[in-house]
Amino acid sequence: MAETSDFKAQPPEGIDAIGASSEGASLYQLIREDIIEGRLAANERLVVTDLARRHGTSTNPVREALQLLRGEGFVTLVPNRGARVRPIDQDFVRDIYEIGVLIEPALTRWFVNMATVEDIAELERIQGLIEENDFVDTLRHSELDTAFHTVMYQKHYNRHAAELWWKHREVLRAVSRRFNFTLARRAAILSEHRELIAHVKAGNANEAAELIARHVEGSGRHILEHMRARNAARAG
Repeated sequence: MAETSDFKAQPPEGIDAIGASSEGASLYQLIREDIIEGRLAANERLVVTDLARRHGTSTNPVREALQLLRGEGFVTLVPNRGARVRPIDQDFVRDIYEIGVLIEPALTRWFVNMATVEDIAELERIQGLIEENDFVDTLRHSELDTAFHTVMYQKHYNRHAAELWWKHREVLRAVSRRFNFTLARRAAILSEHRELIAHVKAGNANEAAELIARHVEGSGRHILEHMRARNAARAG
């Protein structure tokens, strides 16, 4: 079996995954990880000079990183009050996946009407790798699953919509990393992917769009259920 890195998901063509200098991009990853893992608490103030000192860098890369994190919704910037960590709570996740439910059906409908034999073959190839992995390596699954959906959205003429999808996808991937897939969700992902490929082959654009809306909502609800269970356990 090939290494997970061989299937590193890439953003749709023309969309920069980071969009910053190498130092700013590195800081973005570090600060983002601290937020996701809770090392930077919700509503904690992010002082540029403090972060620069902590990471041994100048203030410009820190400002770049905070702007990127603001664009993803991890950080809020208030004039004259600075940056703070946005709570990664259920409302945050709900808002993101509900936007996906609205835009992904439109992207999918367009794809079905434009899909080539090569596109369908690539979907089937990636789906085969997803089933071969069978959720054993969750990071590998995440990369392959993202690559599967990127095949459908990467050629869309509306680059703003494709970029929004990518950014939100990356946020949900980061948050969902805390949780394991339930058996029911595993079965749903595999069956829905196969059904989606069948709709693409048959040219059923409306059916494919309806399916992807259910697929995205199911993914979002799965994360929310895990978050609720974790919060209940903490409340004890």
